[in-house]
Amino acid sequence: MSNLSVKGIFEREDVKNKLRDMLGSKSTGFISSVLQVTTNNNLLAKADPLTVYNAAMMAAALDLPINQNLGFAWIVPYKGQAQFQMGAKGYVQLAQRTGQYQRINVTAVYENQYKGWNSLTEELDADFNVFGSGKVVGYAAYFELNNGFKKTVYWSREQVESHAKRFSQSFNQSFSPWKSDFDAMAQKTVLKHTLSKWGILSIEMQTAHKVDQSVIKDYETEDIEYVDNGTAQSELPEFTELHFEDAFNNGATIELIRKGYSVSEEIEQDYIDYCNAKKS
Repeated sequence: MSNLSVKGIFEREDVKNKLRDMLGSKSTGFISSVLQVTTNNNLLAKADPLTVYNAAMMAAALDLPINQNLGFAWIVPYKGQAQFQMGAKGYVQLAQRTGQYQRINVTAVYENQYKGWNSLTEELDADFNVFGSGKVVGYAAYFELNNGFKKTVYWSREQVESHAKRFSQSFNQSFSPWKSDFDAMAQKTVLKHTLSKWGILSIEMQTAHKVDQSVIKDYETEDIEYVDNGTAQSELPEFTELHFEDAFNNGATIELIRKGYSVSEEIEQDYIDYCNAKKS
C-alpha cells in the first residue's frame, strides 16, 4: 500500500472488507467521509497516505465517525503526516459504552456564569441557569458513576492554553484545530484529563487515551509516535507528590519545575491544585 494514494488504499477490496467487518453497513459512509476530509484539506491531501489510513482505521476500530463538525474524532496534518485526534464527544461516547456512567458532561464557563472555584473541595460556584455571555473564562468537566462517585474539574482558559502550548507544537499553526476550534479542543483536553485520572476506563478508552494526538504507524499493533508533543523529558528525574512540600516552600512554579524534572500532566495539575489549596 506504500505507493498508493489515500483513495487508492480505500478502494482496495481487503481494506473494504476490513471496514465491513468493523462497521457493517456504516463502512461505505465511513470511507466517503475519510476521502472527503482528505480532499478538503490541502495539507492532509499531501500527508503520508499510510498515516491517514492508520488514523482512519483507528477511528473505525473505536467506532467513531471522522467528521470535524461532529466532534468525535479528527485526522489532522502535521509535518507531512496525519495525526489521530479524539474529540470530547468521542470520549463521552466511549464512556457511555461502559455502562458505568450515570452522568457525564463538559462545558465552557462564561464570565457572567463564573463566581469561583475551590480546588481543594472541587466546588465550582457558577450559575449555569443563565445563558453564557462575554468571554469564556474556563472549562468544567463533570461525571457521576452508577456507584455514586462524582468528580468535578475546572481549568481556567489560561491553564488550558498553557497545557496546549506545552503539548502541541502546532498550537499556533493555521491548520491546528486549536486555531479553528479552540473551545472543542479545550473541552476535549479537560474531559480527557478528568476521565483518565478519575474515571473508569474501558479497554477502548485506554486505547483512545494512548493514541490521541499521535501518528499511528500500525493501528492493529498500536505502534504510534508522538510527533507533536514537544521535547521528550525522559532523561530528567521525575517530579512526584513527594516533592510538593519542598517545592511549594521554595516558591517553585510549575514552569521552573519543568526545567529540572520530567512532569506528567496529571502531576502538574496536582501540584497547581496543591499550591492553590495551600495559599487559600
